[in-house]
Amino acid sequence: MMGLSTLEIEFLGTGTSHGVPMLRCRCPVCLSDDPRDKRLRTSAIVRYQGVRLLIDCGPDFRTQMLRASDDNLDAVLLTHIHFDHVAGLDDLRSYCREKPFPLYARADVLENLHKHIPYCFADNPYPGVPRFEEHVIGDEPFMVEGVKVEPLPVMHYNLPIVGFRIGPLAYITDAKVISDEVIERLKDVPLLVINSLRTGTHLTHMCLDETLDVINRVKPERAYLIHMSDRMGLHADSHKLLPAGVELAYDGLIVKV
Repeated sequence: MMGLSTLEIEFLGTGTSHGVPMLRCRCPVCLSDDPRDKRLRTSAIVRYQGVRLLIDCGPDFRTQMLRASDDNLDAVLLTHIHFDHVAGLDDLRSYCREKPFPLYARADVLENLHKHIPYCFADNPYPGVPRFEEHVIGDEPFMVEGVKVEPLPVMHYNLPIVGFRIGPLAYITDAKVISDEVIERLKDVPLLVINSLRTGTHLTHMCLDETLDVINRVKPERAYLIHMSDRMGLHADSHKLLPAGVELAYDGLIVKV
């Protein structure tokens, strides 16, 4: 059994909103036979101090949980409202049979969910729909089943979203801008998981050079890249792009720290 002081993250998905392979694409990455190049939409399970936290719940959630090493969950943390991060919430109904499932998100995210899946929040819900115990994330740390979670505000172009610091892990996805104040809070974190869409540039997401600059400033012991498109290139070639201590995450990878 994993010790309570050990944190484990299981990467359920490491791809961008299109997923990889991308529909109708015939590039070498999308045609690759390497399973590390098959990237479902970005999501992860963090297991720490006996608590299992799902970060984001996208449209691939059911498939991801069917192949996860352990399908037990205690709560879900949402980074933002975009479809590739929330579209699987309906599939949490299996976790809501005995009581509403704890859901932690910014107030704007919860407001949007009430509009987009109103049946989950109705006063008189249809039998069998998922039910959620809502918790609003602000700027202050909060507790989930005794585990401290620290919000990390970042900007997804002009949309404020949130990453999370959980013990020795910092997890950030979809960021384009990370403030100096958050960089200071991240300094020397043992494990940094952070988005990097591709080589080159993009309007709303950090790309490889920007991500590596953040990693260089934070100086984590290890860093894993997530939310990657096919234009990041083949996983087998990633060593040509990345410095020591930085790796491309891949679906199914389990890292302990």
